[in-house]
Formats: sequence, structure tokens, C-alpha cells
Amino acid sequence: MEERKEAQGGREPMDYRDEYEKEHYKAVYLAGRVAELEEQVDDLTFKLNRIKNNPLWKASAPARSCMHFLIRQKDRLKNCGSLRGVIDKLKYKSREKKAMVHYGTASFPSEEERRAQEETAFPRMVKISILVPLWNTPEDFLREMLDSVKRQTYANWELCLADGSDEKHNYVGQICREEADRDRRIVYRKLEQNEGIAGNTNECCKMATGEYIGLFDHDDILHPSALYEYVKAINEKGADYLYCDEATFKNGDIDQMITMHFKPDYAPDTLRANNYICHFSVFSRQLLDGTELFRPQFDGSQDHDMILRLTDRAKRIVHVPKLLYYWRSHAGSTAADINAKPYAVESARGAVADHLRKHGFSHFTITSTRAFDTIFKITYEILGQPKISIVIPNKDHVEDLRRCITSIVEKSTWDNYEILVVENNSSSREIFSYYEEISNNPRIRVLTCEGEFNYSRVNNFGVSQAEGEYVLLLNNDTQVITVNWMEELLMYAQRPDVGAVGGKLYYEDKTIQHAGVVIGLGAHRTAGHVHYRQKRENLGYMGRLCYAQNLTAVTGACLMVRKSVYEEVGGLDETFAVSLNDVDFCLKLRAAGYLNVFTPFAELYHFESVSRGLDDEGERAARYDQEAARFREKWKAELEAGDPYFNPNFSLDKSDFSLRV
Repeated sequence: MEERKEAQGGREPMDYRDEYEKEHYKAVYLAGRVAELEEQVDDLTFKLNRIKNNPLWKASAPARSCMHFLIRQKDRLKNCGSLRGVIDKLKYKSREKKAMVHYGTASFPSEEERRAQEETAFPRMVKISILVPLWNTPEDFLREMLDSVKRQTYANWELCLADGSDEKHNYVGQICREEADRDRRIVYRKLEQNEGIAGNTNECCKMATGEYIGLFDHDDILHPSALYEYVKAINEKGADYLYCDEATFKNGDIDQMITMHFKPDYAPDTLRANNYICHFSVFSRQLLDGTELFRPQFDGSQDHDMILRLTDRAKRIVHVPKLLYYWRSHAGSTAADINAKPYAVESARGAVADHLRKHGFSHFTITSTRAFDTIFKITYEILGQPKISIVIPNKDHVEDLRRCITSIVEKSTWDNYEILVVENNSSSREIFSYYEEISNNPRIRVLTCEGEFNYSRVNNFGVSQAEGEYVLLLNNDTQVITVNWMEELLMYAQRPDVGAVGGKLYYEDKTIQHAGVVIGLGAHRTAGHVHYRQKRENLGYMGRLCYAQNLTAVTGACLMVRKSVYEEVGGLDETFAVSLNDVDFCLKLRAAGYLNVFTPFAELYHFESVSRGLDDEGERAARYDQEAARFREKWKAELEAGDPYFNPNFSLDKSDFSLRV
């Protein structure tokens, strides 16, 4: 019996049975609760669909649109603070609308610029084979597509056209053969049968002789300088995979833009959740390495599958932050409506799953988000039951701390954690009484860090006393919303390529306080929070508030990291006593080769600065100015280069992805 007790850590076998029964009961309860909620969702969905299909509901659509417009104006007035604020905002939007014009035909090179680009001799004048699968292409779309290639300022291209059109659309072949007779760079082949987008594009690839391959849809348009800009990047940066920004347009006029997608640089987690790279992909044919370009089993989402595979192999992925691709929106196109190709959703899910399995992940789930059917939430398997040490600095403010700890204890579904309250210079009797109260909880320890308040030093001290494999920095003025918040953070923090993971934080009025940090943003040009003060239900720019993604930094108000990694980069820099220490920490992680991740699926309230006040006046403002100056000096090169996850076409004065004006 003694040997058996030793193998089990000195406990009787009954202890394990009791623990198992406890965990089993909890799992059964949670499963039942999930089933109950799913049943409620199904019932509400049925009722909602019944309302939407009601003739009266459909007939009242104009009245509802008018009502929603008035509500938006009311909200705009509220958010702007005054009528003057509304007027200023409208003026800004007017300037932004004017700025949009410069991304259409007005951005095309002048005759002088065109001559200069045409005469440029790069060290590597690489040949780019542009692949276009044709299928019953409308004549005007076909001619506009062909013209956009012929007007390129870089001349060493090859246009490979594989035609799967039916007999009713013989004009497609006639037009293409005429163009091929006039220009030897155009290669045309009529296919015996239509093999879908994937198969037809693969046939195009067999015709290609270029060093680089470009993928172009049969109904879209290229900017005249697209190939020039790409070859420039190949020469200057050694790029072997390139992509650019893109716009969706309507009515056959690229100046009538519906959306303008200004993208981040390469971000693997962002790409897994959302095929943001999409157009205009150009890559070294060596990346194919004898494999198929498109795999037919992923037809409908063949681009996402291909991009995931080839960016894995690429050595230098370059994003050209210019709007060089125009995606036509018309009936039947994916740009107009994903429902036109419902199989694309399952294909995309399959492509991401295949990619994840190749990276060693298993037992994951991929589900559509409220942003779009092909924008995904990936739930990774959590390995083991690692201990999480939650470090909470505190000075007085007993009600804030009580609210924070109570929410952790009562709402969290993760069991293996400890809470380290790091006491620093409290003076109220109430807080010390509360410390005595919570000391009865074996999961909570109160530590004392003496000396003048220094957020970095207090946290570093707390981490040094942490027993957990993972550290979760948490402000005392937070409150848990999502019951599995720790799991949502941990599933990313456990990955060896990830450094810091941050959640989505709200003010008390449910507007966003934190959804990721961008360096260079804000009046001080240090760092700022994106989507600041947007409503909780907002989808964000191009759906960014709905999926996990790589960002340069996350707030220290809720930040999880492996303790070993925290120590590897030296923890928080104590010369940043109050401000920018979390951003500095994240930049150190990035410099060490780690990715930082923001996830919107770990949600908390953050009653920001109730503990120490704001940094916009008096001594606090002076202190912030000093720390901001130090930050700008320390990370000068990074700030000059710009945040890789924030497109340079966006204004650094606004957090809402407004265009530079």
C-alpha cells in the first residue's frame, strides 16, 4: 500500500476517485448547459426566420431603414460629444471619401511616370506568367481583363489562358486567338472540357514558362503598375511570394469601389482564420516544388489552400501596400456573395484543417464566425493541465479588486490556476481586511512589494513568485465576461512560436477599450489601441474583431505568456515605470522571434485607470511624455518602418482604420 501511495503522490486511491468524480460531474454539467444553450439558439433562430419571412416584415423594410438611419445619427452625436463634433466627423469623412478617389484611375501612372517605369532596367528582369482560367467569360469582362495586362508598364510577362467555355461562348476563344496572334506573350489553349477553377488554372500553369507565377481572375482588372511594383520588390527584397492591397468595384468602373482592403503584412494566424492575402498573388515557381498549383478537392477555396501551402515554403513574403488589384463584383461572383458558391465554405474549412494537421495540430475545431462564413474561429486542443499564475498588482481599491477576483473564481471554467495579488503601498483598512478574507482560499496568495509604485517592477516581482508554467498579467480593474477566457488565451500561449496573447476588453458601456495595439498610433506616435470605442457588436475593419490574429502588441491589462519566455526576454522593462511597458515587452518578444496574438474570444471588462487615474494632465502627463520619448528612442527603427500589421495607407491619428487624408 505504501508503494502505491508514493506513486500517487502520497494520496490514497480514493482521493483520485473523488477528484475524477468531481471533474466528471463538472464536465457533464457543462455539456448539459451547452446543449441547453444550443437548443435555445435553435429555437430563437427558428423564430427569427419566421419573422423575416413574414410579408409584413418585408413590407416594412423601408421604414426600418429610415429608423436605423436616425438611430445612427443619434449615436454619432453621442460619440462625437456635440453637434460640432458631428460636423467635424462629417468633414473628416468627406476628406476621406475624396482620398478614396486617388486609389482608382487617378492612381494610374502619368505618361511621364509610365515612360520611366517602362525604361527601368532591373538587375533581375524576371518573367512573370499570369494564369487566367476562362469559363464563359462575358465579352466586356474579357476584353477589360486582357487590356489591363497589355497596359502593364513592365513588359516581361506572359499571359496563359486556358479556356473551358461551352459552345455557346465560342467568342471567348475567338477573341483570345486574335489577341494571341497580335502579341506573342499571350498563350491560349482551348480545353477539351471544363475542369473547374482549380483544374483550368492547373492547365494554365502547364503552359507557363516564367520564373514567377501570377494568379488572375478572368473578370478582374490589374493596375498598370502592378507588375512593375512586384518586380521592384523582387529585386529590392528578394521576394519569392508577393501580394498587394485590393478593391472590389461595381458597374464596370473601378472608381466605383464597394470595399477597399488594405492588408497587413504576412501574419500566419490571421491567414489561417481569413484568406486576407487573396489577390494579387505572385510567387516563384520554385515554391511549387513539383506539386500541383491548385488541388481539385479544394475547388472553391483553392486560393486559400495554395496560399497556406506556398507561404509555408516561402523564404521572403512581401506585401506591397498599394491598391493594385480590382476585383469585379457582379451576379454570381464570390466578391458579390459567398452564397453564390456555398461549397467554398467547406473547401476553405478543409484547406485550413489540412494546413493545421501538417503543422502538427490535432483535435482542433474550425467554425464560421459572425463576420463571414469563410472567416473562422480555430479552437486548438489544450495540452495537459498546466498551471496558470494570475498576477494582479494592487493598491487599495478594494471594490475593484473584489469584483475582479470574484469574477475569476465564480466564472472561470479552467481550474488549475493561482492568483497572486501583489500589494504595493495600500493604506486603507478595508483592503487589508479583504486580504485576510481571501487568504482562506488556497488558490490566492497576497504578496508584498515595497517601494514607490512601478508597474513593471511590481509585475516582475509577482512573476518571480509564480508557481505556474504560464503567467497571466491582469489589472485589478478588470472583470471576466467569457467563462473559458483562460482556455482561449492558453490555446495560443502554449504554442512554441507564440509570445504574448491578449484578450478583448470593454469599458463599462460595452465599447471596446482594447482589441490589439499598433505602434506609432496616436498623438505621441508611440502606440495605440485599434477599434477604440467601437461598439461590442461591431465586426471591425474587414471583420477583424471576429477572429484571432497576429498583432504587434497586446495590453498588459490582460496578457498571457509562458513564464520561461517572460524570463527569457527579461520581463517588463522597469525603466517604463507606468506606461508603454507592455508594448515594449511585446516588441522584445517579437525581436526574439515570437508571434503575438490578439483573440476576441477572451472577453473582459476593463474599467481603465480607476486605480491610478489618467495620463493626460499634471505630473502624470509629464511622466508619460518622458516614457514616450524613451520608447521612441528605443524602438526608433521599428517605428520608422511602421507597424507590419497596420497598413501604411491608414491614418496614425485615428484608431478606426481611416485612410490618410
